[in-house]
Amino acid sequence: MDIHYQTRQIDYRHRRLEQSPKFDFHLHDRFEIYFFISGDVHYFIEKQVYPLQYGDLLVMNNRELHKPTFRSTATYENKVIHFHPGLAEPFSSMYRFDLLGCFRDRPDGERNRLHFLPHQLEELIALFQKMDVLAGEPDEGTDLLMTTALIELLVLLNRAFRQNRSPLTSPVALQKLSPVLDYIEHHLDHDLTLEALEQQFFMNKYYMSRLFRQSTGSTIHEYILLKRIALAKKLLHDGCNVTDACQLSGFNDYSNFIRMFKRVVGLPPGQYRKRKWG
Repeated sequence: MDIHYQTRQIDYRHRRLEQSPKFDFHLHDRFEIYFFISGDVHYFIEKQVYPLQYGDLLVMNNRELHKPTFRSTATYENKVIHFHPGLAEPFSSMYRFDLLGCFRDRPDGERNRLHFLPHQLEELIALFQKMDVLAGEPDEGTDLLMTTALIELLVLLNRAFRQNRSPLTSPVALQKLSPVLDYIEHHLDHDLTLEALEQQFFMNKYYMSRLFRQSTGSTIHEYILLKRIALAKKLLHDGCNVTDACQLSGFNDYSNFIRMFKRVVGLPPGQYRKRKWG
């Protein structure tokens, strides 16, 4: 099953897959709402791993690196919304209710999973069912109805966000890696080879790699690459030129930076900067 509907500012998808798809670490320019229905999934966001169960909802902003890890071949079903934050900002201003607080008012990689009271979960499911119907039977005015449904959903999410401030306890393997991930986060322009990290933390590089793969299903190298691309995107968005963005984000080879940026983002850094700055 695959229900998909797209407007200029909203992308809605409800999928059920008998085979688990393959995902690498990724970022979006838009914000993401991820509603989990079924499967055997641990979801990695920045420095946290969230074991998912039915009814869990994750929110991710456009700076948060994330990746689902599939623990078995169980049927996988979820509903995902990507939307441009600019869509919600006029409503936030007009009605003095911050619709983007659950994406912005927290450290990256923390409090991504929202918990709902029973009546809130019922409202949440009803809203997603409404979006399923709208996406499955589009008609005149569907774009508008999808937008109002999203705004209603954002009100519900932010009410839940404000009510629940309990911290998450990470799995043991990720707790051991936490200092390494913190170091990577703040030293992206340094040497971050496995050998350099081994010397920095007195942790065997093979053991470190194995812990990371067990927790995320991917490699430290891929994680560092995507973190550097995310930093380069931010620098370019803030007005930095391509050469400085390359150096400040830890790419020592300019041609490699151009190639990797295009592979991940879909266009070269010069074009990405031009698109942001006109």
